[in-house]
Amino acid sequence: MSFIDDIANKAFGRFGGSRNPTVTAVLQMVNNHPGGFSGLLQTFHEKGLGGVASSWVGTGENQTISAEQIQGVIGEDRIKQFAAKVGIPPDQASAKLAEYLPQVVDKLTPNGQVPSGNLMELGKSLLKSFTDKAA
Repeated sequence: MSFIDDIANKAFGRFGGSRNPTVTAVLQMVNNHPGGFSGLLQTFHEKGLGGVASSWVGTGENQTISAEQIQGVIGEDRIKQFAAKVGIPPDQASAKLAEYLPQVVDKLTPNGQVPSGNLMELGKSLLKSFTDKAA
């Protein structure tokens, strides 16, 4: 099992059980976006949806995003890659991302701040926080 899989299983199990390929694929997409997590958020700002993405990072209520808006930000090629990883048709992938991405970003930013470093480092911190709570 990869480190991303482990993060997804431990941190995001509430999205449908202990092994959720959708959450894992979202984490991988975020991690692999040019510039990583911060780069993805910057892309939302460049595409005019910075306020929506900022709501996911902030501590208030998450704004919704449509499948069409997701496709406009992420792009058709990345949507197809995501669909292949999750095992769903590409025409359903944007809707899945619109459902999961806000929740994943929200969980990755519990204090309302974008963490510095890459997702792998953030994942180590998330795993430690879950281990500390169990002790």
